[in-house]
Amino acid sequence: MHTQHSHQELPVSRSRRALLAAAALAALPAVRARAAAATDRLVLAGPPITVSFPLIHMVESGALAEEGVTPKFALWTNPDQMRAWAVEGGADFIASPTNVAANLYNRGVPLRLLNVSVWGILWLVTRNGEAGSLADFRGQEIAVPFRGDMPDILFGVLARAQGLDPQKDFSLRYVTTPFDAVQLLVLRRVSHAVLPEPAVSMALRKTQSLPMSAVAPKLHRGLDLSAEWGRVLKREPRIPQAGLAALGKALGNAALCERVHRQYAASQAWCLENPEACGELVAKHIRMLTPQAVADALKASRDKPMAAASVRAELEYFFQRVHEVQPGLIGGKLPAADFYG
Repeated sequence: MHTQHSHQELPVSRSRRALLAAAALAALPAVRARAAAATDRLVLAGPPITVSFPLIHMVESGALAEEGVTPKFALWTNPDQMRAWAVEGGADFIASPTNVAANLYNRGVPLRLLNVSVWGILWLVTRNGEAGSLADFRGQEIAVPFRGDMPDILFGVLARAQGLDPQKDFSLRYVTTPFDAVQLLVLRRVSHAVLPEPAVSMALRKTQSLPMSAVAPKLHRGLDLSAEWGRVLKREPRIPQAGLAALGKALGNAALCERVHRQYAASQAWCLENPEACGELVAKHIRMLTPQAVADALKASRDKPMAAASVRAELEYFFQRVHEVQPGLIGGKLPAADFYG
């Protein structure tokens, strides 16, 4: 079963996305010239999820001062914005879903994936505390953010691996962002949603705190999609979901890329060891997140930065599963060897 919803909840169409990419590619030479002129600028861009927390610590701690640059964190809030920045030269390093990085690379954007740091931040948050597999949600409505991107991709891969059709066996309610899905849960408009951290922690905190707890439903971390990946596909319970990519002028600076990769790992370790302090830092840059939700997300995190080249086999397995569902989501083919930095 499949429910149609209002156009406000649907993200940018593929045709519009293609036009956006084409226009941005046409403007690329001028954009690169402007970027080259700003030699002291270093933009670290990322979404409002755990992959960005180390970038914010790098900016706040002055970790890259020795490079003679002033780093700045830039927030992207939907994958189409991130794609546009990557194509137009709006960032030097960008935290990205791994399939989006592969897609951009295969479409000719100069880009290299330096690391994979997010191995499992997606959960099916639910009012049903007894659910044990996706099959238990058959026939029910589930809110899913970012149609055609990571939450939707993984849900589809895992459903099909269990003999389920995501469009026929579930009523998928696509929403623009994870925070829209949180609102639907809190207001009892849906009973289940696929959410990344820290949106999971935000939803749980909202429904457990006064005055909202008086009217909001009791929510549970129903299914860990990484654990479901391991169970269904007979693999390690981890998915190479997101990492850090180098673009533009940064791509040609091997020493800078190595320094950023090493400092990212150090900053991620700091965030995991200091979740409350990290929460305060992150909330300054990402207003939609609370310090408490950030800290909760870090305490539940299995993030670990690993050089992309060292986990190429896992990335290629993931890309192959995505390719089987929809080849265009990775640009039609597996990336070549020089994609894996």
